[in-house]
Amino acid sequence: MSHKRIPKRKAAMAAGGVVALGAAAILLPNANASQDGGSSDGAAAAPRTLKAADASDLAARLAGLLGDTFAGSYYDSGARQLVVNVVPGDNDQVVVQAEKAGAEVREVDNTMGELRSGARTLKSEASIPGTSWAIDPRTNKILVTADSTVTGDRWDRLESTVEGLGSGMATVRKSAGTFKTFASGGDAIFGGGARCSLGFNVTAGDGSPAFLTAGHCGVAADQWSDAQDAAPVATVDQAVFPGEGDFALVTYDDPATEAPSEVDLGDQTLPISGAAEATVGQEVLRMGSTTGLADGQVLGLDATVNYPEGTVTGLIQTDVCAEPGDSGGSLFTRDGLAIGLTSGGSGDCTVGGETFFQPVTTALEAVGATLGDAGAGAGGAGDDGDASGAGAGDAADGGAGAGDADGGAGDAGDGAAVGGGDASGLTG
Repeated sequence: MSHKRIPKRKAAMAAGGVVALGAAAILLPNANASQDGGSSDGAAAAPRTLKAADASDLAARLAGLLGDTFAGSYYDSGARQLVVNVVPGDNDQVVVQAEKAGAEVREVDNTMGELRSGARTLKSEASIPGTSWAIDPRTNKILVTADSTVTGDRWDRLESTVEGLGSGMATVRKSAGTFKTFASGGDAIFGGGARCSLGFNVTAGDGSPAFLTAGHCGVAADQWSDAQDAAPVATVDQAVFPGEGDFALVTYDDPATEAPSEVDLGDQTLPISGAAEATVGQEVLRMGSTTGLADGQVLGLDATVNYPEGTVTGLIQTDVCAEPGDSGGSLFTRDGLAIGLTSGGSGDCTVGGETFFQPVTTALEAVGATLGDAGAGAGGAGDDGDASGAGAGDAADGGAGAGDADGGAGDAGDGAAVGGGDASGLTG
């Protein structure tokens, strides 16, 4: 039997062509940027110059080294340095340890334990549809966002809960849009009248070709085709939404399907070498079937979002724009590391807004799949993916995450279907 390769995106990619061309121009010149030489060990060592993925690995190691004095970290993309927050107390040596490891050290007031406790309070007292929160290491506070539906008594309840956390613990901001999954009808890949963008091709646990997409797409339809009214080419194997994530594993019906590990940028493809944890401050790119290629920055980790369909925890918060039809699409780095799957948010690519993504590493571990032709899964991606070796939990703690699922807003049940998903070409 001859191998079959699923066609690349057609009409959907044409719609995002102008964006794709502009963003691709800034993508490839820096694709092979490498770490500059760091300074030698010593108490006065200067901060090391790092790629974002390497900064994530360093953050995870420092989280373990510094223990309770570690208060989160973020990536300064301009200086290409990792900034680590510490609450040293009586132990001044923690600052020296972090500096020797190559980080820029900043002393702050709030410990990660205090911030996580605040997130648990939000979970128990303010799980209001249209709200989200994540720990922001750049301000050393919990960033709480309320969309345009949070008004009246619900706004008063949220504001009162935040004030009850104490001064300097959290900030609240209003979003002009409405939090929603980016679902839409249209052309691209269809399932039950819905369409979604593919995230990344993977190899399922049994060795069969498959791909990852958003969980709200996976619960919207069992089978997916590559054209409207066409025969299905893939079937949902596992899906989680709402609850502890928004991801689905979809297996190709033809076991001979070639599923390349790459992202289709419209006029070229970018090979995906492995998966990595996100780092706050990191520059990332997103590809989707509606808006094509867009770029932005990671704002928070382990974010909780209260969608109308239910609460989802453990997401990546960014300022990358997205629109209906982009759900499930890939979030990745310039040098070809898979970061996330588009979940939802507010706004659009005209006015901007908040956007949330499912971490790829967490999805891979949950469904038992590996990324790419070489099986480079959540833990490693060869030489280029060493930074992804930081475990999902450690890297989340090392970045801006609200810690474990306790930092979320609680489960809202499993398997709630949505009224429309969205999917793009099956080549990545």
